[in-house]
Amino acid sequence: MEMTVKLQVFEGPLDLLLHLLEKNKVNIYDIPIVEITNQYMEYIAEMKRQDLNVVSEFLVMAATLIDIKSRMLLPAPETEDEEEEDPRAELVQQLLEYKMYKCMAYELRDRQMDAERVLFKEPTIPPEVAEYEEPVNMEELVSDVTLARLNEIFKSIMKKQVDKIDPIRSKFGKIEKEEVSLSDKMAYLENYCLTHSRFSFRSLLEAQAGKMEIIVTFLAILELMKTGKIFISQEHTFDDILIQSKIVA
Repeated sequence: MEMTVKLQVFEGPLDLLLHLLEKNKVNIYDIPIVEITNQYMEYIAEMKRQDLNVVSEFLVMAATLIDIKSRMLLPAPETEDEEEEDPRAELVQQLLEYKMYKCMAYELRDRQMDAERVLFKEPTIPPEVAEYEEPVNMEELVSDVTLARLNEIFKSIMKKQVDKIDPIRSKFGKIEKEEVSLSDKMAYLENYCLTHSRFSFRSLLEAQAGKMEIIVTFLAILELMKTGKIFISQEHTFDDILIQSKIVA
């Protein structure tokens, strides 16, 4: 009959080493490397029978322990000036750091468990406190206010308002968009040409209401020239341009 032994689960090789040190009640700075290595190897042997997938990290530590064990069994070289280095020093440092982080993890876990048992109440203000308004004594508030002081305050406020005004932009007029379409202006010119077979380009533009109308009128003249409905002529340079209509009623 086979007897199944359930091994304690360790988070890694350093966790197993700490367990062995605590179990044997030995000083972490003076590890009995031979005894600890033997116990460690017994645990590894049992682990290999149960789960080979998690044993690789433990085997690396086992090799490290055997290396330390062999160096401690060999006679140390005789040196006069240099102090003999303890083969266990690096392992001790790793164990101390791991133990520190493990203690920190336990502390954080305990704090999390304590926090789960704490309930917080949203801050609220009683209605009587929220509605309270500190009384104002008007006599005390205006006790040092005179007509001269009020006049100074008024002038100061008015000066600030004047300072806000841009001396340049404030003189600009209101810009309004002129709705003038090219098709409407072309229709206007065609009707105009029915009653004016020959007319002045300058006079036509001067009769327009604004800049936008002048621009659109000029574009309309170009469109009518393109279609051959009007043509222009000029006797001399800088003379007035004359428009001749070809539109017949």
